[in-house]
Amino acid sequence: MQDRDRFFREEYMAPTHFTAIALAAAGFFSTGLLYADASADLKATVDRSMKAMGAENVKTLAISGQGWDGCVGQPYNPNTPWWRKFSNKDYVRSIDFEARGWRLQRIRGEGENPPRGGCGAGPIADQTQNLVVMAGATAPWNTQLEYIFLPEGFLRVALEKNASISPETIKGKKYTVISFMGDNKAPVNGYINEQGYVEKVETRIDNNVLGDTVWNAIYTDWKDFNGLKFPARIEQYQGPPKFFELAVTDVKVNVPVDLTPPAGRGGRGGPGGPGGRGGQPPSSLSEDLGDGFWLITGGYAAIVADFKDYIVVIEGPQNEMRAGQIIAEAKRLVPNKPIRYVVNTHAHFDHAGGLRTFVAEGATIITHQVNKGYYEKILKDPHTLVPDKLSQMNPQPRIKIETMTEKKVLTDGRHTIELYHVQGSTHNEGMIVAYLPKQKVLLEADEFNVGPANAPTPASVNPYHTNLLANIERLHLDVDRIIPVHLPGDGRKVTMAELYTAAGKSKP
Repeated sequence: MQDRDRFFREEYMAPTHFTAIALAAAGFFSTGLLYADASADLKATVDRSMKAMGAENVKTLAISGQGWDGCVGQPYNPNTPWWRKFSNKDYVRSIDFEARGWRLQRIRGEGENPPRGGCGAGPIADQTQNLVVMAGATAPWNTQLEYIFLPEGFLRVALEKNASISPETIKGKKYTVISFMGDNKAPVNGYINEQGYVEKVETRIDNNVLGDTVWNAIYTDWKDFNGLKFPARIEQYQGPPKFFELAVTDVKVNVPVDLTPPAGRGGRGGPGGPGGRGGQPPSSLSEDLGDGFWLITGGYAAIVADFKDYIVVIEGPQNEMRAGQIIAEAKRLVPNKPIRYVVNTHAHFDHAGGLRTFVAEGATIITHQVNKGYYEKILKDPHTLVPDKLSQMNPQPRIKIETMTEKKVLTDGRHTIELYHVQGSTHNEGMIVAYLPKQKVLLEADEFNVGPANAPTPASVNPYHTNLLANIERLHLDVDRIIPVHLPGDGRKVTMAELYTAAGKSKP
């Protein structure tokens, strides 16, 4: 775990336990916010903190500021200390604590400079958003956490959950720690300093790539906003890159909050954490590409290759379920041979989410050099909240990774796969395409996500498309068919002519 994730956890000491009597003697006992099932110590601690923050009578808050939020699993480089950034301009989050809901208004746009990364296949334009989120007890847990990751929200839920309290001294600083069990069976801990302010809230959530993922919110630079003490800086981290940052410029107390869903849109769950295990994709189907190669459809695309003594699979995407479907189809098509290699186009989580399942099969991952250290680390991370096949194996299989930079060729003398680095990609630094020279087929991910058939050249050409075309021409690849990992909805075969049209170029 990185140093940032050990925040508040080093140099642990256990001083004398605070009691309700001691808190009352200190003047922190009141009767404003009491829950019948909560212990006297907990009530006193929460009441002290609410009073210190001036939040005893707060029913609503409208928080204004500027900042950014991240798209988990979609950075340009997997080793970046933040998730793919989206800017938040004119940010206003209006929370009704009693209704456990909020309205979020903002202009969300490009947050990277230069623009790069996933969560969209091309440049990101500013988008005005007006969202209503309800985070009641029946909402998904990650949505509830967006409410809990507010100091006032955390204290309210702590009372509902009849949390425990304990003292800790961390780096010489005393805290009262309030803890309760989350709906996902991971503890939620809040750290209250000697002034009574909630400095940090932390828990763990499941991510099918990262496993047990630390998600925390850190509150600093506390200021007085018309009698309410509130952090002027809020940061959130997920596993451990930074996920959210807000510079708070104003906080209004007890203003009306309209939780009526925007017309035609309805309420929704919050952004929550990184994606979960995913739902059931359609059953896999296979298309014979000729000479021992098959396209696997029914979800994100993959290609199965029947080499002399083993199987090669190109792409291990989405999640354990999808990877299991691809593996089962590969074994049906090519019985009695092991899967020796799985080729990974890039490290974005929707394209790497099935790699753990292939590792459990004993396969070697082929990926770009930039991903090697990252994969070696995260493939060993614990998955205890939602155990998968790999985490339950004993002994654990060896993690085998082969890397490439600009080109790698796999061949058994008859079958050939050529792998190339996509130079100039702004989607992912380690992007790889796979070319089948006999079939004249190119498999690519996110560089050309096709739209409707027979679409004309757009008024604004996507630079992803011109860059992919430039790479194909640079490498002198003779391509008849392009297979996007994000397959077209109509199931059509995508030709080079479509790429030329999308890129605004004439086919030679």
